[in-house]
Amino acid sequence: MPSPFMNRNAAPGGRNRRRAILSGIGLLAAAALTAGCSTGGGGATGGEYAAAPKDLKAEITYGVWDQAQVEAIDANIEAFNKVYPDITVNVNVTPWASYWSKLQTQASSDTLPDLFWLNGPNFQVYAANGKIEPITGAVKAGDIDPKNYPEALNELYSLDDTQYGVPKDFDTVGVWVNTALFEQAGVALPADDWTWDDFDTAAQTISTNLKDQGVYGAAGGMDGQTTYYNTILQAGGEVINADQTESEYDSPEAQEGLQFWTDLIANGSSPSMQQLTDTPADQWFTSGKVAMYWGGSWLRPLVGESDVAATTQAFPLPTGKEQATVIHGVSNVVAAASKNKQAAQALQVFLASEEAQQQQGDLGAVIPAFTGTQQSFVDSYPTMNLQVFLDALDYAKPLPVSENTAAWNALEVELLPDAFSGDKPVADVAKDIAEQMNAALAKK
Repeated sequence: MPSPFMNRNAAPGGRNRRRAILSGIGLLAAAALTAGCSTGGGGATGGEYAAAPKDLKAEITYGVWDQAQVEAIDANIEAFNKVYPDITVNVNVTPWASYWSKLQTQASSDTLPDLFWLNGPNFQVYAANGKIEPITGAVKAGDIDPKNYPEALNELYSLDDTQYGVPKDFDTVGVWVNTALFEQAGVALPADDWTWDDFDTAAQTISTNLKDQGVYGAAGGMDGQTTYYNTILQAGGEVINADQTESEYDSPEAQEGLQFWTDLIANGSSPSMQQLTDTPADQWFTSGKVAMYWGGSWLRPLVGESDVAATTQAFPLPTGKEQATVIHGVSNVVAAASKNKQAAQALQVFLASEEAQQQQGDLGAVIPAFTGTQQSFVDSYPTMNLQVFLDALDYAKPLPVSENTAAWNALEVELLPDAFSGDKPVADVAKDIAEQMNAALAKK
């Protein structure tokens, strides 16, 4: 389950996205994955590809975790079968609670679904152990063009300069703003080019002016993707170095990014860590008790169905030393041990197409990854200026991951609350995380 600080109720097709990031990785370990493997340690082998003939006969499985996306998936498969009528696709929906443990078992016995979903934090361990097929052949054949997808997502699903996953969808992070609370507090709405100082001033003023109503200007929390990863990047830092071998947590820039949230709580602009433990930040926002919430594009349905929908507007994240947001998304991967690899690759190629991703977007399943197919997301709530989540692609950076993301994510959950609550200096906590994270990275 996710950290008790987090509660994701995401978009159709995105409800479990953050859970995929935050709890699935806890179920997966490279050692367990490779145990009993016949093809473990493969790395960037394979990549064989030949376009499937239209009369290819096969039966394949497509492993996914989100029932809410099945309508769009079925539409995709119906369109796929117009091209490949003799390829039967069985969609296996495994609930999130058991998806990753099941996948781990299947990987160990080389019985993975022919095509299946992977997320960023879990991708590398499957790629490094030769469990998924590179898309190299399909790219060389011209059947998949990585230029059609955000560069940061291609990077997220690449290992040692080899890409394995085709981005299916994406999410970025912005600030959801309750404009009614701004008006009540007498605070002007932010400009799109606002800064950390602008954000702090608004948060403190709202908290002060609406204190008698129990309203806070903003909310911290323990969700790295929506909070401290972004401020670390905006401060010019990184969570992990470029070759994913060393932690960057003890850098001055990373500490500055963490201090942002410590200060927010310390000056009363945010509920305390205990309050955020009892009630997650997104619930503070949708109940009208927080004016500004750093949240992903996946929050659209939750906000849209809440009592604050009519007074909610989306803004870009404020800028620190630079503008940045974390980007993440699900990818489609082919099992390296698939007995029907050509059929699986045919479906992977089709799902990578503009036609398939437009279907996903039109049915409201997700924000499609294919450039130019995302307008339906923007149109879904035209008053909320959802365009900010698409504009964020210009400055998005991949979610920080490594082959053993789970190990250091657990350290974050264990140690960062002491920094954010002010119980320990940020510098001390950051140094501790860096040391333990480096030890974990050395064991991958």
